[in-house]
Amino acid sequence: MSDKQQLVTTGDTMTDAGAAVTPFTVRFDPAEIDELRARLSRTRWPVEPTGTGADWGMPAATVRAWADRWRDGFDFDAAQRRLNAFPQFTTQLEGQTMHFWHVRSSEPGALPLVLMHGWPATVLEFEHVVGLLTEPAAHGAPGAPAFHVVVPSAPGFGFGGPTTGLGWDAARHARVTAELMRRLGYARWGAAGKDIGALTGRELGALAPDGLVGVHLMQVFAFPTGDPGERARLTDADLASLSTGSTAEFRSKAGYQSIHQTRPQTLAYALEDSPAGLLAWNAELWSGFGEYAAYVDVDSYLTHLSVYWFTRTAGSAARSYRENSLTGAGYRDVPVSVPTAVAVFPQDFRTIRACVERSMNLVRYTEMPSGGHFAYQTDPELIVADLREFFAGL
Repeated sequence: MSDKQQLVTTGDTMTDAGAAVTPFTVRFDPAEIDELRARLSRTRWPVEPTGTGADWGMPAATVRAWADRWRDGFDFDAAQRRLNAFPQFTTQLEGQTMHFWHVRSSEPGALPLVLMHGWPATVLEFEHVVGLLTEPAAHGAPGAPAFHVVVPSAPGFGFGGPTTGLGWDAARHARVTAELMRRLGYARWGAAGKDIGALTGRELGALAPDGLVGVHLMQVFAFPTGDPGERARLTDADLASLSTGSTAEFRSKAGYQSIHQTRPQTLAYALEDSPAGLLAWNAELWSGFGEYAAYVDVDSYLTHLSVYWFTRTAGSAARSYRENSLTGAGYRDVPVSVPTAVAVFPQDFRTIRACVERSMNLVRYTEMPSGGHFAYQTDPELIVADLREFFAGL
């Protein structure tokens, strides 16, 4: 998007609780689409040593194929229609533009629910669950709990634009998220998050703002302390994950996390200037570090990627990792009294129950039969069923 078109609005400004809430429409600037295609055509490709595969980083064949698709075969109009499929708005909170979807249910007694995405995703991460949550009867689940759904772009991610100052850690994300729900007039509400959104969810549970009834998380990044009593409560699945399984594999390959936590500004020059570089960098987590590229819905991935590129938020999104590493936000063992649920997917970083129970009021722990880090997109029925049962129990 060009600077003048980044926050295009439609309709009249609304006010709610004394603050402006303005309708928003996604529009990619055609000139910037042309520039993106030209940049992709001029990519200087690195040499890939013979026989390295995904062990050394994203495979060249995958990155080239996806870059070719982004340049020549990707439908930007269709991507905009997907992003505009739900009512969306912007408002100002603590000097930052906050962008969000807001979809109200027609069901009486629906519970407001804020859904918080992760990196390197966008609000589109929740496209497949909005209808299931807001209108269960229309999706084959009459009598199931219904929700009014709010999906914010995390500060510094996507259509709110980049953060320009410091201090935007998960605790501050939680504070502005609670303020957003208050501004929308919700006195009683729930929260659900994954990845970066899970860090924010944990901080929401610690903040315990008025009206928050429960928090549902896909990951809690907590590890054993070495305490003998805690170690005795680790399951065989926990120990396997830590030694050779999904958690060990993640920690051995998550170089992106170390860079984000230490030198995000140095990385930002490459991500904001090279679309092929941004594509490869963000693809690491989407493709299971290159191992599962064949299973990725490429056009969905490229839609997320286009949002990062046109809003110029790759740098500030990476910077949020350093903000959290400096304060410990989202990782610290602060007391969480709000009822909390955790959903564990087998192809994802494994949340260890005993570690969560050190500080959190864990009332539900679900081990899913399938799925991974992007379960909201790949296994929406599983995650929606868990959300319904958790919040119905509250």
